[in-house]
Amino acid sequence: METNENGVVLAALDGGALVWRTGVRSKKQKMPEGLEQASTAECSVVSFQSDLPQPLQQAMTQFIEGHPNWDQYRLVQAALAGFLVQNGKPSREITRVYVGNMFRRESLLNGV
Repeated sequence: METNENGVVLAALDGGALVWRTGVRSKKQKMPEGLEQASTAECSVVSFQSDLPQPLQQAMTQFIEGHPNWDQYRLVQAALAGFLVQNGKPSREITRVYVGNMFRRESLLNGV
């Protein structure tokens, strides 16, 4: 099982398959810091579990280790929102999630 410095599970072998887990978060919570300006409303957070090919998991882990302002949640949210925006999902909320994750204030200040 692989975890980061905060103890968040990044990946684990489950019956021979590489499984990525987001952790258990199902309560209502505020948007992440970078999204507060875009929306001050609370949002529901849904946890999920998904099989990932090992090269994708390794690339994700390497990216997160090389970019300390990113974590697994931000990376997956940005990737999913970016996919939906690029494939014609007409939603301001999805666009805000994408832009908010890609251009968080701390990322711009630190050049990450």
